Formats: sequence, structure tokens, C-alpha cells
Amino acid sequence: MKPTLELDNLSVGYGRRVLLKDLCASILPGQILTLIGPNGAGKSTILKTISHHLACMGGVVRIGGENIERMDSCELAKRLSVVLTERVRPELMTCYDVAASGRYPYTGRFGMLTALDRDVIAQSLALVRVEELADKPFARVSDGQRQRVMIARALCQQPRVLVLDEPTSFLDIRYKIELSAILLHLAREQGVTIVMSLHEIDLAARVSDLVMGIGTHGVEMFGAPEAVFTEENITQLYGISSGVYDALSGSMELPRAEGAPYAFVLGGMGKATTVYRRLTREGTPFATGILAENDMDIPAARHLAARILTTAPFAPPSEAVLTEARQTLLNCGALLIPDGLEAHAWDEELICFAQEHCVEVRHA
Repeated sequence: MKPTLELDNLSVGYGRRVLLKDLCASILPGQILTLIGPNGAGKSTILKTISHHLACMGGVVRIGGENIERMDSCELAKRLSVVLTERVRPELMTCYDVAASGRYPYTGRFGMLTALDRDVIAQSLALVRVEELADKPFARVSDGQRQRVMIARALCQQPRVLVLDEPTSFLDIRYKIELSAILLHLAREQGVTIVMSLHEIDLAARVSDLVMGIGTHGVEMFGAPEAVFTEENITQLYGISSGVYDALSGSMELPRAEGAPYAFVLGGMGKATTVYRRLTREGTPFATGILAENDMDIPAARHLAARILTTAPFAPPSEAVLTEARQTLLNCGALLIPDGLEAHAWDEELICFAQEHCVEVRHA
């Protein structure tokens, strides 16, 4: 299969200043490429160069094998559409009017809409589920609705490539999920190649086919999300010195609370992770156990707990581990039982031990 979009030794920048050079990528029909990285690294500059808002400072951008700099603006607009970060608030235009403006490459100098144009507009509005907003003033709908109308406008161009700069910036979680589903539909069902930048790395890991990490030294990583989203890569890319990226959950964890454990948290089956995070947020160091080495609480515990006691999967803890757990518990001020925890026999034993030795026991 031939690539829809190619970056061939591309150099980008402003004026005479080259920010990034020798960018290479081939994106197939229906693939989603996401750019991630810290602010100021050059993600928007790359997108503006791909969309020809900025001239290439070296190398070539090709769509369907053709150099975009050899296309006239009308031909490029039929192949590529763009939704940038800037908020657009046109006065006295309905959502339908805004979406319909995406037909400009096809309507000629007088901008007269044909029946075919109106069909495309209706289909685009329906695809992003904003057809009920068609007659509403664009300036009076929500940020999430405006973003979807702007995507409908881009779809009205019937592009082969859709470029989006931080499309989720102004959206709440509901609209972020809906937008992700829309983009996946466009890629999978209509074969649109999508290139976008995102700050939400958890979202990027879930929707992208390819991820390009743009850092202070240029492109620092490029490949499938499974290869890019590792603790080492994300720490390096963003220069993280406080806290840690958890590749399993795709989220950041706060720095571990310093000091000797004040509380002992019983854990298992993922029931303790929210307690770990609350204690860390409160600055309370804690120990936890006794966890199977493959338990769902283990990833968060390794990042957040001052001490972890573990046992082999599907096996009770050894007497040595139980002895260590009892001693750790005696050194703590409280034993915390997460809500919903299904206590094992050794958990019940630790609860009885705490009560016998006047260690506070409470549900958390």
C-alpha cells in the first residue's frame, strides 16, 4: 500500500531559523500519527508546515506522491484540511454556515452550493453528530460543539489528510472521548490519514497507530505506541524529575511520600490503588502488602509505597514474609483496609494482630 503522506528529510522553522530538520515519516491511508512532546518543541511548527501554512525549509512534504509546494491552494485544499488550536468565533454565522465554508475548493468564485455540496455538508455534520446544531449561531455553542463543527468543516473538503493541532485542548472528558471515537471512525471507515498533536499522552497511546516524540533535540522517538510509551522514553522526552510515568496505566504518578511508613495498607485485586494515591497526595508514607507479585495493585505500589511485601502468584505468603509484615505493622500507626477488599486468610491474621497490639484499624 502506498503512503498517503510522506515527510522526506523535512526541515521546519520560522523565518530563517530552522527548529527541526531531517524529519522522515510515511503514513498510510487510515493511519493516525500523533506528535507528543513538551511545549515549544516544534509540534505546531511541523503541523503548520505539513498544512503549508509555513514553507518547508528543506526536504519535501508529499500527499499521494506529489509535492505540496507544486500544488495550487485549491488542489491542496481538496487533499488536506486542517483544524488549528486558535479559537474561531465568526459573527452572524450559523454552525451550518461554518461547516459549509469547507466546500470553498469546490464552489468556484461565487461560492454557490450545489445539491452535491449540500449532501456533503449534511453528511459531515451527521458524521460528527452536530446536525441538530445546524441552525444555531456558531458563537453560542459550547467549546466541544464548536470543535466538532470545525471538524465537520474540515471534512466538507473531503480530504485525504486531516491535520489537527491539539484538538482536545478546550474539551471536557466526555467530548475528548467522543472526538477520539470520531477520529478513529474517520481513519478506519473512510481511510482518512490523520496527523495531530496531543498533550494527553494517555489518549495518544490509545488512538494512535504511530507516535512521534518531539523533544529539545528534535525527533527523539518514533514508532508504534507500544514502543514509544515507556517509563524511560516519557521521562526523557519531558525531562521529568519529579513523579513517574506508569506505562501500564498510561498516567503519571506523584512522587513517593518520603519517610518511614505511617500506615500499612492491605491490598489486592486493584482495590488499594486509590488509597495509595490518596495517601501520596496527603504526603503520608505507607507500606503495603501482602500482594501477589502479579496483582493489579503492584504497579502503583512500586511507584508510591515506601515498602511492599509480596508473595508468589496463587501462593500464600511464607512465614518469613508474615513475620516481616507483622513487624512492619507494629512500626506503623494504622492498618488501612480498602473498601471492597476481599480479605485473604493472611489479611485476617494481620487485622487480628493489629487489634491485639493496639494498632488502629480502619477502613479507607
